[in-house]
Order: sequence, then structure tokens, then C-alpha cells
Amino acid sequence: MSGVVPSNAMVLAAGLGKRMRPITNTIPKPMVVVGGRPLIDWSLDALMRAGVAEAVVNMHYLPEPLAVHLEGRTNPEIRISDERDLLLDSAGGIVRALPMLGKEPFFIVNADTFWIDRDRPNLLRLAGAWDASRMDMLLLLADPAAATGHSGKADFLADADGRLRRAGAEAAGYIYAGAAIIHPRIFMPPLRQGPHSLNLYFDLAIERGRLFGLPLEGHWLTVGTPDAIALAEAVLLRAGATA
Repeated sequence: MSGVVPSNAMVLAAGLGKRMRPITNTIPKPMVVVGGRPLIDWSLDALMRAGVAEAVVNMHYLPEPLAVHLEGRTNPEIRISDERDLLLDSAGGIVRALPMLGKEPFFIVNADTFWIDRDRPNLLRLAGAWDASRMDMLLLLADPAAATGHSGKADFLADADGRLRRAGAEAAGYIYAGAAIIHPRIFMPPLRQGPHSLNLYFDLAIERGRLFGLPLEGHWLTVGTPDAIALAEAVLLRAGATA
């Protein structure tokens, strides 16, 4: 039902952070400090502002510093999905965590991308636009003109109703902003066992006509390399959004 805010979320935090080396030689990427706080706190704070009660965080690489940090958070309540035995990629990690996420639609957010809200929190805007009768996934989308740190091409094109298709070679389009509402039914059964990408499910939802997007209001930031930290912090400083 549109307007109901999911009570659960999945925070994807298990990646290796290879492009962030040498910083990530000693800490996991979600613990890299940007604007006075670890990257993961930008994502968790967005969930807190949306009223999400519980967040499942997966971890694999150098998990101890992240686990210690998360012990200090109570809003949202944190549950850990341990992938130390095997890094499962974006979709594999969600599939493992499904018993903790439940049977209702849930948020997913990346632990290394975030945004500056304009007025109403973007996750609440996502919840307001969600329609389970038409959608399996509703993605938050960033306009490249209001994004910092992104050097790739656009990911998706949207029709007048917000239904998405792959951008392909077209230059115009939107960036996937690393946040979405997903109905767990799309993973039942999973397309693969073990490690696999969420992109497989994006394409499945496109085939079914059930992948939709909502343009982000505000500014989107991605911090993929050490050089990107200063760029992001300059934007945050101008917006008065640093810790």
C-alpha cells in the first residue's frame, strides 16, 4: 500500500572497497570518514529519519571495526548478517538476510552512497510512491547534474509513469542512487544460489514491467576513491551537512 513506510531495511556493507585503498587496507569502506562521520552512518541516519525500526547490515571484509561501531547504534536497531565465510554480492547478501527481513517490502541502502535531502526525506518520498500492486522494486534515482563523485554513464531511463528500462548507450538518464524499496517476492525463488548481483533482479523486474524509479530531490554523493572524499566534503560543507 502506498504511503506505508517499511519497518525493515537491508544495508549493503560487505564489499571489499578495493578502489578506496590504501585507506581500506586497515578499515572496511563503510567506516571511511566523510564529513565527520563514517559512511555507513549517513545511510543509517537516513533510515532513522524515515522511521525505520530495524536495519540488517551485512559484513565480510574487516568486520570487527564495523561491528564495534554498530554496537553503539540503537536507532535503527541493528542486526548483523555475517558473510565472513563467503562474500555474496548484492543480491546474494539480501537472499541470505531474507529470514531477518520478513515478508513485507523493505528498504535497501548502500553503505557507501548517500544524499542530502532537500525538504521531505527521500526515503519517505519512496514510501509514498510505492505501489505493491504495480511494482516489485522502486529505485531512488539521481540526476547526474545533481550528483558528486559519479564518473560512469547513466543506468536507467524512465517513462512518464516512472517505469524503468536500461539506459544502454544513451547518455541521458538517471543514476541508481543506491536506495530502493523491494518486495521480497522477487527473490522467491532466487535466480541463483551463492554470490550474485542485484542487477539480475533489476532486469527481471524490467522484463515484467515492474521496475520503477523516483527521482531524488536534493544532491547525491558517491565516495568510491580517496580523491572523492574531498569532493564530497566540499558539497557537504556548502550544504551545512557535516557532523
